[in-house]
Amino acid sequence: MTDFGYTLMTEQSGPKELVGYAVDAERIGFDFAVSSDHYSPWLVSQGHASHAWTMLGAVAQATERIGLMTYVTAPIIRYHPAIVAQKAATLQLLADGRFTLGLGSGENLNEHTVGEGWPAVAVRQDMLEEAVHVIRALHSGELVTWEGQYFRVDSSRIWDLPEGGVPIGIAVSGEKSVERFAPLGDHLVAVQPDAAAVSGWDAARVGLPAGRKIGQIPISWDPDRERAIERAHEQFRWFGGGWDVNADLPTTKGFQAASQFVRPEDVAASIACGPDLDAIAESFAPFVEAGFTDIALVQVGDEAQQRFLDEAAGPLLEKLRARYS
Repeated sequence: MTDFGYTLMTEQSGPKELVGYAVDAERIGFDFAVSSDHYSPWLVSQGHASHAWTMLGAVAQATERIGLMTYVTAPIIRYHPAIVAQKAATLQLLADGRFTLGLGSGENLNEHTVGEGWPAVAVRQDMLEEAVHVIRALHSGELVTWEGQYFRVDSSRIWDLPEGGVPIGIAVSGEKSVERFAPLGDHLVAVQPDAAAVSGWDAARVGLPAGRKIGQIPISWDPDRERAIERAHEQFRWFGGGWDVNADLPTTKGFQAASQFVRPEDVAASIACGPDLDAIAESFAPFVEAGFTDIALVQVGDEAQQRFLDEAAGPLLEKLRARYS
């Protein structure tokens, strides 16, 4: 059975609005909620970038049942992994065990802000692996001194720690990253419906629990299909650039330039747009068929968010569960 989630997009909504949306998502029946963790939106038209961890702390107190997750946090430059370990432990306590720490190797858009440069992808992957080891060590509750190639931890302990630590999802892309990170994480995270990644993850976890496979898909619901396409083009035309492009662009200006020739019809071809809930539900099929256990939707645009939750989210969840149960 597939679980369905709701995305708290810090790039397109303010923090108070996001807390309210999370409360509504729980009331409507979503299984979990994921939050992006950015310092900047991709495009100026999105207009927001609040601190994900502060917002999720408020969500943890405003909700009771819904699962929570970062999708994803990069513990390599903007955040030291020891600080991520502390934040995750605190949030897990506030959420009474509902939180999953989603980790990835990050994007230049967010990481360059602290002025430490942007390493090559191979270095970023090395840093992520080391960061996971640091976080795991600190979540043991022991006093930790760590000396690695990229990070140091000096006689440190997480004092407020949930029993069992915090489950970790790791964003992967490609065979090598799957083989490398599957033994280190608990759950797979991916933004493409990659069946090979799912099967490779399971193969690399022999003797370990298979874990969840957590994906994400944008939709643009609106009673007016043309407005839905217009909004998706205005705010999500960067989406088609792919990870190789999106990870390395440093500014909103860069994303604007990279997506300037993307047409509304191009966006509509890759994102389900409009009022047809059956068509939107059908767009989830590639992830389900690839073996993903959890799929979080992104409703594009803050202006349509509350109406989507009030009018369309419940019926859409019914269709998704009827189709993919």
